[in-house]
Amino acid sequence: MTEEELISLYPRLYHMAHDGAWQAIQQHGLLSASALLDLYKIDGDERYALESQRRPDSVSLKSKNLLGAVIRDQKPMQDHLLQRCLKDGLTPKDWYEILNSRSFFWLSAARIWRLLKAKAYRGAPQTVLTIDTAGLVAAHRDRIWLSPINSGSTLFNPQPRGNGTFQRVAEFPFHDRSKSRSKENNVVELVIDHSVPNLIEHVLAVHRVEGEKVLGEIWRSDRATNADRP
Repeated sequence: MTEEELISLYPRLYHMAHDGAWQAIQQHGLLSASALLDLYKIDGDERYALESQRRPDSVSLKSKNLLGAVIRDQKPMQDHLLQRCLKDGLTPKDWYEILNSRSFFWLSAARIWRLLKAKAYRGAPQTVLTIDTAGLVAAHRDRIWLSPINSGSTLFNPQPRGNGTFQRVAEFPFHDRSKSRSKENNVVELVIDHSVPNLIEHVLAVHRVEGEKVLGEIWRSDRATNADRP
C-alpha cells in the first residue's frame, strides 16, 4: 500500500479518549499507556500491573502538577483466548506491552461508533477526535504501523496475532486483502510508536459523544469541514 492510497481511502482517523481528556491532549499530545506511565512516574509493581497485564477497569492517574489522565480498561481482552491466538512464541505479557507502547487510531467512522455503542462505554460521555490522515502521516511516517485486526480485542472469533500483525504502510497487503474484504475491514488500525506530542496540529474536530448521540462540539479547527465529526 502506498501513502497516497492510505490517505485517499482513509482521509480521516478517529480516536476515542475519556471524557474531559482534550485539555491534557492539547498540552501533552496523545500518549500511549506506557507514555502516560512515564509522565506520571509510575513504576514497580503498580506499573507492571498496568502495563504488562490485562486491565479489567480503567485507571485514573493523578499528580500534583498534571491535569490527570485515564488509562483505558482492556475489557475486550481475555487472557485464555489471547493465549490461543498468539503466534511467534509471544505471551500475553508480551502482547499487552506491545499494545501499551503505542497510540491507536481507527480508520473508519463505523468502527468508532461501534466502540462508542459498546456496553462498556455507551453509558458515559466520551471525547472523540477526528484527525487529518495526510498531516499525521507526513509528520510521523517513520513511526506508523497498520493493523489488519482489532489488536486489542479477543471477542467474536479472535484473530491470530504476532510479530507480523503490525506492518509498515509500504508492506501492508491492502490489494490482496481487498479481494475478500471491505475497505472498513481491510486496514483496521493505524498505530504510532509511543506518543504523538503534536497531535493538536492534525486534529480537525473534537466532540463529546455518549452512546449514539453527539452531545456537542468541544473544539474545531479552521481547516475542518462540516463532515468532520464522528
